[in-house]
Amino acid sequence: MSSAYTLTLPPNYHQPSSPSSPYLTLTVPSPREWFARFAKSSIQAFLSKAIRKGHLCIEDSTGTSEYGRIVKNGLSVRIRVHHEDFWPRIFMSGDLGFSEAYMVGDIDVDNLKGAMDLWLDNRSEMVSLSGTLGQAYSVFSGLSNALFGQTRSQARLNAMASYDQSNELFKAFLSEEMMYSCALWGPEEGGVNGDLTQGPTARDLEAAQLRKLRHVLDKARVRRGHRILEFGSGWGGLAIEAARTYGCEVDTLTLSIEQKRLAEERVRAAGLEGRVRIHLMDYRDIPAEFEHAFDAFISIEMLEHVGSQHYGQYFKLVDFALKPKNATVVVSSSTFPEGRYSAYQAEDFMRKYMWPNSCLPSATILVQSVQTSSRGRFTLESVENHAAHYPRTLRTWGRRLEQNLRQDVVASEIPALHNAAEFAMFKRKWEYLFAYAGEGFNRGYITCHMLTFTRADDPPVA
Repeated sequence: MSSAYTLTLPPNYHQPSSPSSPYLTLTVPSPREWFARFAKSSIQAFLSKAIRKGHLCIEDSTGTSEYGRIVKNGLSVRIRVHHEDFWPRIFMSGDLGFSEAYMVGDIDVDNLKGAMDLWLDNRSEMVSLSGTLGQAYSVFSGLSNALFGQTRSQARLNAMASYDQSNELFKAFLSEEMMYSCALWGPEEGGVNGDLTQGPTARDLEAAQLRKLRHVLDKARVRRGHRILEFGSGWGGLAIEAARTYGCEVDTLTLSIEQKRLAEERVRAAGLEGRVRIHLMDYRDIPAEFEHAFDAFISIEMLEHVGSQHYGQYFKLVDFALKPKNATVVVSSSTFPEGRYSAYQAEDFMRKYMWPNSCLPSATILVQSVQTSSRGRFTLESVENHAAHYPRTLRTWGRRLEQNLRQDVVASEIPALHNAAEFAMFKRKWEYLFAYAGEGFNRGYITCHMLTFTRADDPPVA
């Protein structure tokens, strides 16, 4: 924090504190310190009303404050504040500010998942009371920007948001297929809670991701000799499985140079160069020769990056590329429940630090977009919600990240991470993601839908 101002007052203002001192010296908080104190008192008053379920304890340099009440076997979360910038962050940015405070190390949380639960358990109170803070924020936002400006920690956060994502990072926590999407957990792995009831097992993620790939390809009705178009290559996991096990040809699109490089290495290692073609291409640039060339279209968790204003064009191109008969579409995406969907989505942790400008659709919006853009040339075959499978996927990624992420390896691709503080913040970002998203899926705050469409006159599958 900035230094306080010191005022020296004449003797006739007040009795001097010492007979030997002709003046009385008072220390007055600087504007920045005053604002931090104001933010803290406002948030404390807010929490005292908002926490109705569970217990929250916050420790800082001035002492301990508690909210809610402790009950047997109830949820209790303890936050230790290391830097007073925590309070202005929360005051100015709410849950986004909390994520930033966690990433930069302004706080430690004894139970990050529990902190997410506490917020969701008291969400109605949080929302109803947030207007008070919002009004205060509108008054003080200009002042706070002037006082805090581009702090060092904020500059680091801004830089981190633009880091190129590292192949080595994803190798540390993904399965060997390198599928960065929801796995499907079966009874062989103990189902969606098997890691909690019987513990994680070796290669459980590999088994669950292979099940997901084959489920998708089965839903797409692909057979030997079929040609598949995929938007969003990842590291080639689906394309390789389609070519190796199902005997298909695959054209797959990516915008990532690094993903394309590694995916092509994996395709060559599998001996599938003649059957998998990876294009560095925006989906809007597919060539004219793709018209009616494909038996199936597949896209796994890429729609989050398309944007609601582009859904029409996206599915027009899918319609353009698929054969007029006996063709199938399988798309999956993290989604909002219909009651929470909006074409405008405010900036939060995900949209600022993980997937800038992303937009989650709803299942209904996707169905409407497909029908409108294709003029009814598709029939909705099935809708599946895989949200129950995502928390275990995220827990597994978190364990693997903790076990496998090495600073020297990931820093070889992102040189800034040679710095210990930068690496710690980078790792905390991913820890926060796994907890934040995991609770969102677990509580139905977000969902994960897979939709299958067939051509309007194609026979149904028994």
